[in-house]
Amino acid sequence: MKFCSFSSGSDGNCYYIGTDTCKILIDAGINVKTIKKDLQSMGVTLQDISAVFLTHDHYDHIASVGTLGETYHIPIYSTDTILNGVNRCYKVTEKLYGCRRNHTKGTTMEIWDLFVTSFQVYHDSSDCVGYYIEQKGAPENNITIATDLGHINSEAIPFIIKANNIVIESNYDEEMLLQGPYPLFLKQRILSQSGHLANHITARFLAENNQENWKRIFLCHLSNKNNTPERVASMLKAKYDECSIPEQSRPEFIILPRTRPIDAIDL
Repeated sequence: MKFCSFSSGSDGNCYYIGTDTCKILIDAGINVKTIKKDLQSMGVTLQDISAVFLTHDHYDHIASVGTLGETYHIPIYSTDTILNGVNRCYKVTEKLYGCRRNHTKGTTMEIWDLFVTSFQVYHDSSDCVGYYIEQKGAPENNITIATDLGHINSEAIPFIIKANNIVIESNYDEEMLLQGPYPLFLKQRILSQSGHLANHITARFLAENNQENWKRIFLCHLSNKNNTPERVASMLKAKYDECSIPEQSRPEFIILPRTRPIDAIDL
C-alpha cells in the first residue's frame, strides 16, 4: 500500500492511498490538472482512481471534487451532511449529483482490497470525519488520517493508537499565532475545540501515548502564517525528551509540505 501527500495546508489538501488493485484520494482541495500531474508521476491516471473520500466541506479540501465526480465519474464518498455542504459551497461550481455516495459515519466499507472506516472528529465545518484505512489480507498495511480537528477527541483516539502510520494535524505554533497578525476572532476560532491542533498538543499526545506499532507519523496542514517545519520538529523532540523516550523507540516523523507532493511511500 502506497501513500502520497500531494498538498497539505490551507491552500489545498489531497492525499493518495493505493494498492495494485485499488487507488483512492482523501480530499480533493487542489486543481484537477495538479492531481493528474501528481498521479502521473507515480504511473497512475485519474481513470485508475476508484473513489474520493471527503473529510469535510471546507474549500481547501473540496475545490475540484465536483469535476472529479461529475466529469470524470469518480464516486465521491462522505456523510450526507458533508456532501450537502459541498453543494452549498458557492466556490464549487460543479455540484455533486450522480457521483455522490453516502458513507455513514462510524461504519466500515470495503472497496476492492481496502477497508475504509470513518470516525468523528470536531472542526467548524458542517460535519467532519477522519479515516482509518487497512488493506484486506495485509492488516499491517494501514493508515489513519486525522486532519482539521480542534482537539484529539475520544472517537479518534482508538484509530490513532492502532494505526501503524498516522497523518495528524500540527497546524500552528501557539506563540506565533498569539503574536501574529490575525484578528482576534480568527485567533479564537483556531484556538477553539473545533478549530485546529497546536504543535504542543499534537506532540504531547504522541509522546505520552507512544506505541511500538507506530512506524511513521506524518504531520499535516501546517499554517503558512503561524507555523514552521522547524517549530514542529522542535516541539516533537521536546515532548519526546520530556517523556524519556529513546530515539530508537520513536516513530519516523515526516512533516508534510504545504504546496508540493512528497515521494510516494510504501507503507
